[in-house]
Amino acid sequence: MTSNSDSTLSARLLSWFASHGRHNLPWQQDPAPYRVWVSEIMLQQTQVATVIPYYQKFMQRFPGIDDLAAAPLDHVLHHWSGLGYYARARNLHKAAQQIVAQHGGKFPSTPEDLIGLPGIGRSTAGAILSLALNTRAPILDGNVKRVLARHFAVPGWPGKAAVQHALWELAEAHTPAQQFADYTQGIMDLGASVCTRTRPRCDVCPLQATCEAHRHGTELDYPGRKPKKIKPVRECKMLLCLHDQHLLLQQRPPTG
Repeated sequence: MTSNSDSTLSARLLSWFASHGRHNLPWQQDPAPYRVWVSEIMLQQTQVATVIPYYQKFMQRFPGIDDLAAAPLDHVLHHWSGLGYYARARNLHKAAQQIVAQHGGKFPSTPEDLIGLPGIGRSTAGAILSLALNTRAPILDGNVKRVLARHFAVPGWPGKAAVQHALWELAEAHTPAQQFADYTQGIMDLGASVCTRTRPRCDVCPLQATCEAHRHGTELDYPGRKPKKIKPVRECKMLLCLHDQHLLLQQRPPTG
């Protein structure tokens, strides 16, 4: 890694984003904090193409924080149905109620307040700050981890604290002082469309010339994989209450 590559990484990424990045996503048309937040939560573990129709329907039903906070949880889960990972919807609902109760319905604008909300970690907070609140903040979602791990040949599984720390330092160092919203969207787009997990398109990558993994032909070695664990065998017994071909079911409470 050279000092020249350090100083121009963000510039090359911004230039690429201007021509090849995504600029017409629904949440980009009105990047208010609430809209960006909902999109970021939906995009966790879910592809953009899948999220878009769910996002549009969700925003029609819950156009603002007050609407989401006031809705029964069952209604929120119903409109989330099909996206999976329902803990995201529960946390979204809890966070909306917390924003209304503790912040008067005004979306928090500091990293500390954002991270204090259910379901919002440092990376999601960074995305909201940079994309919606015009504040410089690094992000480190799965796509960004892959781009940085490959470009700087960061060894190890990102789930390990030391590897995570190294990647956060790189994310912080290369987030520019200006155009940070474009940079944030750009590095996510690069990871999603070019620096992909299994078939990276290095021939069209704006960072190819200084990518350590590409230089050594080891793109697929980064980021490192999670160490395998021996799965325990668990045995259980079930009792079913049946009567006249009817099965008794009880909905599990949100907690407990």
